[in-house]
Amino acid sequence: QLCEGALADGSPVQLELPVRNVNRTVGTMLGAELTRRHGGHGLPEGTIDVTFHGSAGQSFGAFLPRGITLRLEGDANDYVGKGLSGGTVIVRPSRQARVVNADDVIAGNVLAYGATGGKLYVRGVVGERFCVRNSGATAVVEGVGDHALEYMTGGRVAILGPTGRNVAAGMSGGTAYVLDLDLGKVNPEMVDLEEVDEGDRETLRQMLAEHAAETGSPVAQALVDSAGLSSAWSARFTKVMPRDYKRVLAAMEQAREDGTDVDVAVMAAAASTASGAGKPVAPATVDLDEGSPFPAAGNGVPPQHAQSTVGTKH
Repeated sequence: QLCEGALADGSPVQLELPVRNVNRTVGTMLGAELTRRHGGHGLPEGTIDVTFHGSAGQSFGAFLPRGITLRLEGDANDYVGKGLSGGTVIVRPSRQARVVNADDVIAGNVLAYGATGGKLYVRGVVGERFCVRNSGATAVVEGVGDHALEYMTGGRVAILGPTGRNVAAGMSGGTAYVLDLDLGKVNPEMVDLEEVDEGDRETLRQMLAEHAAETGSPVAQALVDSAGLSSAWSARFTKVMPRDYKRVLAAMEQAREDGTDVDVAVMAAAASTASGAGKPVAPATVDLDEGSPFPAAGNGVPPQHAQSTVGTKH
């Protein structure tokens, strides 16, 4: 009822409401009604903008479609942004909090599970399996537990703090940027670790700028400020790139340049992947000791990172 104007004719609505941890799937029924009336394309971004204060129950912002922005000032349980479908979810500490530390845990496990689109900005550390099965959402967080990026197939993620173990297990698509990554925490079976190149640098800067603007994050703001001075800030980030996904993207780009059928090129690249062709070969500059968590061939570790792992414990 509070959002009827937006649902009826797209009139902008802004609200502030309390929330308690007994309130589960906040925003899901509203999102379902929006989709019934306006279809899968939803409404213009931010048409419905609701700020909640308190502790949210499970599945805050689940299945949220385009046109709805939910802001939470407080903390949340598991499954924030589950099935996110084009909407925006922003979680930040309460403005009344006396002390806010960058390593404070602010939300539970399995955020953005199965998300297909939209944005998730979280100022703080979250639990395990962040962005598992994400296929299209953009997400920024300031620390994660074990198994982050698991089975991801699309989307973009920036992690601005420490990770747990088994990062990127089964990750077949999408891109992630991790600040000061501990290489021993990565599962290298399907991904390569790369430097952030010029194109990535601008994408990442935009993600950080929006995260800082939406959450007031001092971590993100410091990185944005550094980006304005030089390009050295991006050297702290490691790009996590699924190697088969990279091969398909390269095939698509080549097909566009050649003026050939993109779908045919993608199928050919996929067939090559399935047959085992084009397996990566370890760079000659990489010198890994027996204690390294990475296999001797096909590890895809940037030389500057690989050298730093020699003789260290993870």
